[in-house]
Amino acid sequence: MEVEAIFRIAGVGLLTAVINIILKKSDKDEIATFVTLAGLIIVLVMVLDMLAGLFDDLRSLLNLY
Repeated sequence: MEVEAIFRIAGVGLLTAVINIILKKSDKDEIATFVTLAGLIIVLVMVLDMLAGLFDDLRSLLNLY
């Protein structure tokens, strides 16, 4: 699962970079900035989801609830 997550994050980053380059070449700098921000938000949501799973696993491991 950890390797899949790394590949997903790298895929989002690669796709965002390619779209960003294409938009900057066609003089759409504002849209390129929004695409970069959208990619960043997608990756942050993925990381937060993984952290929530980690905390759930720790809680169940330590029998806190």
